[in-house]
Amino acid sequence: MRRTDDDGDEPFGLDVFRDGDPDVGQRALARQIHRRRAGGEEPREQDRGRSWSSHQKRLLESPPILAVLRAAPPPNSVLGFRKNADDPAKQSWLDRLRRGLKKTGSQLSGLFGGTTVDEQLFEELEAALISADAGLDATQKLLERLRVRARKERVESPQALKAALAVELAALLAPLERPFEVAGHRPFVIMVAGVNGAGKTTSIGKLAKWLQEQGLSVLLAAGDTFRAAAREQLAAWGERNRVAVISQEGGDPAAVIFDAIQAARARGIDAVIADTAGRLPTQLHLMEELKKIKRVITKADPTAPHAVWAVLDANTGQNALSQVKAFDEALGLTGLILTKLDGTAKGGVVAAIACARPVPLVFIGVGEGIDDLRPFAAGDFARALLD
Repeated sequence: MRRTDDDGDEPFGLDVFRDGDPDVGQRALARQIHRRRAGGEEPREQDRGRSWSSHQKRLLESPPILAVLRAAPPPNSVLGFRKNADDPAKQSWLDRLRRGLKKTGSQLSGLFGGTTVDEQLFEELEAALISADAGLDATQKLLERLRVRARKERVESPQALKAALAVELAALLAPLERPFEVAGHRPFVIMVAGVNGAGKTTSIGKLAKWLQEQGLSVLLAAGDTFRAAAREQLAAWGERNRVAVISQEGGDPAAVIFDAIQAARARGIDAVIADTAGRLPTQLHLMEELKKIKRVITKADPTAPHAVWAVLDANTGQNALSQVKAFDEALGLTGLILTKLDGTAKGGVVAAIACARPVPLVFIGVGEGIDDLRPFAAGDFARALLD
């Protein structure tokens, strides 16, 4: 049921519901105050008397753009994840990583049940690695190192060879491991790109949560103005994480991100995560749009963006490597996020990236839970893959 106040405007307060949305009242108040301020009017006396937190007041002092305010968390279905079957707080990250990599790891771990190390075992390993989309170059390099270690250490049992493989795989992936720290700039601007359906917006929401756990304040910029539901999806994440989302209906994505950086600077926010529209690297006009966004970010802050990341879907296998090359050439990537490792047997693409285009793998996602996005650690990854 929709109600209006005395002058026909939308109503105020959380007691208002439209289509089951309990936070429409606060949004309505924000829109009215922006509308009146834009028209040169002062807020009405009854508006002044309303109870607002200092955080909400700061949001309302920004230019007439959409600012998502604090509200009850939306349903998990809106955010695109479900709760883990077990309490995530009771699970170690290595356990979750092991379960997430089960589909890829099952191709490898099952090869070590025999009693002897022979040429057939190495051939089976080669086939399994290629099947997992590790790529020919990474597979050959890994097996060459493994053979050298096996001879040097006189490895005779398959289990000992498995342990040696974990060591060599960790060494191969080590160039991808680089600690991520928000430091030296405020706000620290992270520009996020990727193809459609890679999990970009969901990863941004989870990343915001992770940054908050490090004691940092976060602001999200809804720079994906092409996909119909992108703004609403990011707004839902903002509400769940209790962070502001800067957005404009049908606005220029570069302008939205520019405004977000200005707002973050005025409010003393530690980090800005800028979403961008999903695009294929073959869509040259859209890749040029990405370059424009990066230039505009630099106008807002000459040192920004401080991080430029591409989100990759592990299900795409070797195609993910092609995406890394294309986005790196267009933007100069400083990091990667690899998602959906739990849903694919192609997790070997991490080795292909390490061998062919070692852009740091900053975060990996191994599930749909909000805590299933964590920093990449080569040793943990190798152990979980082969356990």
